[in-house]
Amino acid sequence: MNLDADRVAELAARPLSELTRRDVALALLTVPSADALVSLPSIRRGLLAAGNPLSAVFWSSAETILHKINDSDATVGDVRTWLEATGTEPNGIIGLHVWDEQSERSQLAAEMHTRLVSHLEDQLAAGEIDPDLLVAADPAACRDYIALQERWMTSPLPDGRVPMDVLLDEKDEEFLAEWDAADAEALAAVGDLLDQVGDRPLPAEDLRAASVRLRECMARPGWPGELLIECGGMRAADLPADDAELWLRLAAGVASPVGPDDWSRPGGEEAEDELNETDSAIAALCAIDHYDWLAVITALAVGGPGTSASAADLAGYVRDYDPDGAERSEDDEDEDQDDYDLDDLDEDGEFDELGMEGLFLPVTSLWQVLGAIDDDDCLTPLGWWGLPEAMRRVWAPSSGPQG
Repeated sequence: MNLDADRVAELAARPLSELTRRDVALALLTVPSADALVSLPSIRRGLLAAGNPLSAVFWSSAETILHKINDSDATVGDVRTWLEATGTEPNGIIGLHVWDEQSERSQLAAEMHTRLVSHLEDQLAAGEIDPDLLVAADPAACRDYIALQERWMTSPLPDGRVPMDVLLDEKDEEFLAEWDAADAEALAAVGDLLDQVGDRPLPAEDLRAASVRLRECMARPGWPGELLIECGGMRAADLPADDAELWLRLAAGVASPVGPDDWSRPGGEEAEDELNETDSAIAALCAIDHYDWLAVITALAVGGPGTSASAADLAGYVRDYDPDGAERSEDDEDEDQDDYDLDDLDEDGEFDELGMEGLFLPVTSLWQVLGAIDDDDCLTPLGWWGLPEAMRRVWAPSSGPQG
């Protein structure tokens, strides 16, 4: 399919004399690159006849990127950079906001994107943007282009809304809704699992001994008390008197760290800008998702006391987890990637078992302190009783993401 200038104007819903570089670029990307290359001279002649010639730099850049696309040498980033260099296409990332693809934008995001494009067109007409410099990747021009967009995104609109604020608020709401749905699904799954496993008696003596040890640890500065405090969100002076409540809150905090409220770290020192050992452990715990925890709790609950629970074992349980309970065939292996969060994959698209093991290292360290696993990294009767119950707390309604 060949394009001509009139078709570009139709797609952009503007007269030929008002077409922008972005309008032409977007139109060129709607057809196969070979067809777009053939169409370039006709489009250029049409715009020239309409008194809107654009610039030689633009036409040269269009030909270059279309050849790269046609030769399969262009990356998504290459195309994105070329499109942004038209001077009226917003950057894909502005501050903390990332624009979704057009087909995936919410009504609010589509509105704000359209408003920003209009603002950039006004700035281009006023001579505040030089697209030829953007095509040349001039550092100062690129910085100014981003700064211009950031100023608009953080300035109130006539109706009082600040684009950056409302867009980030919407993303937060979407994230929380997705998190609540994942919590509900995980809670139902662990409930079904424990119904199948049957009774798991509470070992009262083991709980009492573990609680004494935990209270002593949290009363002392340093590890593991500091990490337990950050996970459970409780200061040593505020620990619940009930041993089961204490244990379950701390075990739940391992899977969903609460973190400190507004108090200083033990020893009276405020948090530093750089991650210390405790911060790094919390970051690892927060990187373990619903799927990973379900895989681990399923293996441990089914296996019972004595089940191996080293960090390597836990990573293996995630690797082998089949939430449908069906055995995999060789034909299923191509679908394995669908079972893993993208963060669990390495650069080759394979499950990153070593990386997952690293995330579980602070888990097993804390589980030993809790008495959920023994010195040989095997599940104890206390862990068999308590870890699934702790996960129920994590996924109960209103618990939400922590950390």
